[in-house]
Formats: sequence, C-alpha cells, structure tokens
Amino acid sequence: MRFTLPRDLYHGKGALENLKTLKGKKAIIVVGGGSMKRNGFLQKAEAYLKEAGMEVKLLEGVEPDPSVTTVMNGAKVMLEFEPDWIVAMGGGSPIDAAKAMWIKYEYPDCTFEDMCKVFGIPELRKKAHFCAISSTSGTATEVTAFSIITDYDKGIKYPIADFEITPDVAIVDPDLAETMPQKLTAHTGMDALTHAIEAYVSTANCAYTDPLAIHAIEMIQKDLVDSYNGDMGARDRMHDAQCLAGMAFSNALLGIVHSMAHKTGAAFADYGAHIIHGAANAMYLPKVIAFNAKDETAKKRYGVIADYMHLGGSNDDEKVKLLIEYVRGMNDKLNIPHCIKNYGTDSYPCEQGFVPENVFLERLPEIAKNAIADACTGSNPRQPSQEEMEKLLKCCYYDTEVDF
Repeated sequence: MRFTLPRDLYHGKGALENLKTLKGKKAIIVVGGGSMKRNGFLQKAEAYLKEAGMEVKLLEGVEPDPSVTTVMNGAKVMLEFEPDWIVAMGGGSPIDAAKAMWIKYEYPDCTFEDMCKVFGIPELRKKAHFCAISSTSGTATEVTAFSIITDYDKGIKYPIADFEITPDVAIVDPDLAETMPQKLTAHTGMDALTHAIEAYVSTANCAYTDPLAIHAIEMIQKDLVDSYNGDMGARDRMHDAQCLAGMAFSNALLGIVHSMAHKTGAAFADYGAHIIHGAANAMYLPKVIAFNAKDETAKKRYGVIADYMHLGGSNDDEKVKLLIEYVRGMNDKLNIPHCIKNYGTDSYPCEQGFVPENVFLERLPEIAKNAIADACTGSNPRQPSQEEMEKLLKCCYYDTEVDF
C-alpha cells in the first residue's frame, strides 16, 4: 500500500507568501474566471514569484468543469513558454485543469485517453514541478492524486487518477477561502464531508487515512453551517478540514457517491445546467450510505462515524439511520435539495427541477453503466450491479427509500 502527499504543505493566514521560496527560472500561473484577480491574490502570487527571481506567465480563464479542449490549449502554451513551475490557483477547476496540462506538457504525445488510464501516467517532473493553491474549501485537489476533466462531446466527467499528479507543494491559505460566495461554501463543504465519509468506508482505507477522515468529519460537523452563515473563523477552519479530508481520500480512494456525481454532473447539460458536483454529492450521500450499510463492514464503519459525531443510537442500524438523518438535515441548513427532481438550474430546491423525468429515465441505463465504470466504483464497499445502480439513481431522482 502507498500513502502519498505533497512534499511541502504551507498553511495558515498569509501562507501564500511561501511562493517566494520556490526555486526556478519560469513559472506559469493557471487560474479560473477572475475571483483571484478581483481579490488581489493573483497579483500577489505573481509578485512573490517574481521576487523568487522567476519570469511569470498567466494562463487565465479556465472554466468551471474544465474541458479536454482547455487542457490541450493550456498544454500548448506551456510547451511554448517552457515553465519549470506550474502554479495552479483557485477552486478545483483550474487546479484540475493544470494537472492535466502538466501531463500533456511533459508528454506531448499523450492523448486524453492515455491520461484516463487509472494509475498509468508516466513519471512527471522531468520538465516542471507543481504548486497548488486552493481558494475553495472542498475539492482538496491541492493534496490529491486526482483531476476531473469533462468531455463535453460525451457529456461525461472523467477522473484522472495517479500519484504522479499529486502536487509537490500545496498552499492552504484561509484568506483565499474567505472570498467564497455562500452557495459555493455549501457545495464545497458537502464535497469535503463526502470525501471524508467515503474515504473512511472505502475498501482501501488504512491506519494512515482513518484518523484524517474522522478528524475532518468532526471539524466539518462543527464548522460547516457556521462557515455558510458567514463566520470567518469557522470558514478558516473548514479550509483545513477539507484538506485533511483530501489527504484521506487521495490515499483511501472514494466510492459510488462520486461515481454517480461524475456521471450525472454533465449528463443533462443540453437542458441548460449542470448538477454541481458538491450538490450532487450532498444529494446522493444519504442514499449511498443506506445502500452500502447492507454490507456488514461498511455498516460498522458508519457506526464509528456516528459515534465520533455523537449522534447517539444503541446499535449500528440505529446509528446509520441517525447519520443519514444528520446529512439530510445539513442539506436543509445549506439550502441544497434532496433529489434531482427538485434540483433547480440555480442548484436551489424547487418544485420541478431542470431535469425532466422522461429524460432522466431515458438516459438512466447509460448513466448507470458509466457510473459503474467510473474510477471511484472499485473501492466502494458494495459493488452495485447495473440493476442496483439504476434503482439507486432512481432513489436519487425521486428521493425515495433505499431498501435493497
């Protein structure tokens, strides 16, 4: 078994300044839509890298749910500029995109299909090292071996998974997270909770990942709702909590909450919206807990989580029920719907969501097949058949009980 994290992790307020310590000639900064610039962090990062004696180039405008095209275009820019540091900054999207660009930069002949071979990426760092700076408290991509890229032609999100893309340096500076809008705070927070819970019950869990997962769950339970409601101390602590959850799942892997979120996220894009990743996780997590709890080992582990959260319950069945109720209650407090049927285009609960029932049912077999094939399914404690996956997704559409 293997346990891999960035070599250096700088955390705490003002940690961004550690960019001054990087050694190299050229750095490229990959960022998203503009919040890092609006809040002055991009300018700071650029100044620190210049102070370190580097020539700096900016690669701006990585979209949410980055596409294969964005990755290929970014790699072209890197091949021309030849950076020895790739500095990715922002939410999960720019950092994920930069990881994939890095592979293509080091191996220009590598196709997107090659990148998607799980743990099959050749050795990186021949040309550049990688520094990730997260501005959202959820994906933890700054410490993980994963990157999620969307193939819009197929309407599918693909996870790239390999310890080669674990960043060399992570900067976890809560100042950046304080700029998150409320909705993003909710979604990324539930993404982090899902990471920690899935990592704890994953079949690849171990003594190194368990304490990280459990402590992250305790911290999120204490601080997420307050962070959502504007408490900046809680927001700062959530930035650490999500990073611990990331350390856990990068090594223990995930489960089918993520498989389903990856495969439903862009599946209805032709109806004008995405099911945002963190919100998808929040909706599916209670259903998957119920499904996985039919496995005795997983049930015991959910019981341990419930104990650490002080939820009560005199046996594992009661504890699982209380854990499910707790997660649903958290979704209510964060204004996240309970099912796809009530998921509006703006991600808020509504009477009739943007995904019509007939369209969902028509695409269901294909989505279920893709979810089973997702890289996250292998480490789920209970392996679903095609029929079970379809039934489970239906429960996630209608918000019905999982009794199979």
